[in-house]
Amino acid sequence: MPVLTPARLRGNADAQAAFAQLDLDAAVVAAYGLILPQAMLQAPRRGCLNIHASLLPRWRGAAPIQAAIMAGDAETGITIMQMDAGLDTGPMLLRQSVPITHATTTALLHDTLAGLGARLILRALAEPASPVPQPEDGATYAPKLTRDDGRIDWQRDAATIERQVRAYDPWPGTFTLLDGVALKVLAAAFATGAGAPGTVLDDALTIACGDGALRLTRVQLPGRAAMDTDAFLRGRKVRAGTMLGR
Repeated sequence: MPVLTPARLRGNADAQAAFAQLDLDAAVVAAYGLILPQAMLQAPRRGCLNIHASLLPRWRGAAPIQAAIMAGDAETGITIMQMDAGLDTGPMLLRQSVPITHATTTALLHDTLAGLGARLILRALAEPASPVPQPEDGATYAPKLTRDDGRIDWQRDAATIERQVRAYDPWPGTFTLLDGVALKVLAAAFATGAGAPGTVLDDALTIACGDGALRLTRVQLPGRAAMDTDAFLRGRKVRAGTMLGR
């Protein structure tokens, strides 16, 4: 199959003409980083259908999976949407939800939603279209993430930081500074204890948060393999009273 990957679409007459010449019944878009110009949206006879990884209108935008976990949502899902010129604003064709639990990471949820999206888009293509306009009530946006979004602010409460660890697995990853070195936090569990935010409270790498505490259960140093905290601490002593984030 020929594969075309234009770096831009807006103002790219050649790419738009090549798309129109495909003479499509429908086009399917999933996790695509470019805005489709109106001419491309209208070229297929049934238009362009988007497999969007949220229950629209909640979490329009670039990072809906991460945003749902970070916000503490109880569920998310897939929406099959008829694309229009707006940012994830088109009418909905199909929606199906999945739960978000305390064990849900973005990596796990991504794979679940990928399978669900594949099943729903087949239904959408096979069934007569019955578009339903999105309600504007409850619309939220999930902006594109940056590396710095993964930096832990220990002034936050333990529940928020624990969700951050799960939401940003695998990218951008969650990290804190240990003696000036970025320590990647791959998993964390709620713990008891209190102290100045960012303080190591014991020899099991329990860290005080703005409210509550977290025990780091899996970590990784730059250039090293990921490891459980017990193994990490056998090779590197981190004393109680050490301040993280500096």
